[in-house]
Amino acid sequence: MKNKQPISVNQQALSFGLGLAFFLCVLISLISLAWWLTNELMDQENLPVNSVVISGEMPYTKRTDILTAMNNINLGNFFQVDVNEIQSQISVLPWVYSVAVRKQWPNEVKIYVVDQTPVALWNGDFLLNQFGKAFQADTRKLTQALPQFFGPEGSELLALENFTNLNDLLEYRNLAIDELVLSERFSWQLTLDDGVMLNLGREERVKRVQRFMDVYPFIKTHLEEQSKQQNNHKKQLKQAVDYIDLRYDTGLAVGWKSAANLPLSKKLQTQQKTSDIFMRLTKEFTVNV
Repeated sequence: MKNKQPISVNQQALSFGLGLAFFLCVLISLISLAWWLTNELMDQENLPVNSVVISGEMPYTKRTDILTAMNNINLGNFFQVDVNEIQSQISVLPWVYSVAVRKQWPNEVKIYVVDQTPVALWNGDFLLNQFGKAFQADTRKLTQALPQFFGPEGSELLALENFTNLNDLLEYRNLAIDELVLSERFSWQLTLDDGVMLNLGREERVKRVQRFMDVYPFIKTHLEEQSKQQNNHKKQLKQAVDYIDLRYDTGLAVGWKSAANLPLSKKLQTQQKTSDIFMRLTKEFTVNV
């Protein structure tokens, strides 16, 4: 068996030097390549964004609105495009609720926009979305009439929640709320789509609306009887009642729209009839309940 000859110190130094030189060459090559790639990729003339894809749920915001909002954003290089900047610029558009922006290799930016869903007008100047948040936008873009809410600042969600609950209840009588007013003392007033105003007060709103729904058919029946007795043409019954005050423990009061245009003698007769109806309906309602 042959003995291995020991490697001399010079040979070891030579091998180490060659290995180190090779490593340095590779390292320098990689650094040079990285530097070149960085310059190439960051060059405005290379990898420009050639496509902006806009999609989403946008019944009010137009594609041109979004592109206009992006006018000051540099889209010259894919890697230098700031998606956060795009998102912030689009988010300030009045009808926009949310924005998502992402880049897709090699030259595309994708934008997904969701518009606000207006459910009511708020204090004449604002809109409310489905989450009870107020926002300001061009109401001329609305495609359908919205109920109007009035109330103190900070009561937007409270107003919306009560509107939803009471409106769902009124649907059983084929009625809907056109206007909701919440006073500074948190007293509630509703105006229905048939023109009747309901004074609910501050407490037991659902119970009082239910009482109105139970009694309203009797009021309409009474109006029909009065119309026949007075030989009047059948006016729209829904226009005859001005307001119904439900701020009583067991009864209610009815006011008529026509009373304001009557002579004093007729007004007194109308007031007396209103009082009679109030007592009659209160008794009937109490007995039936």
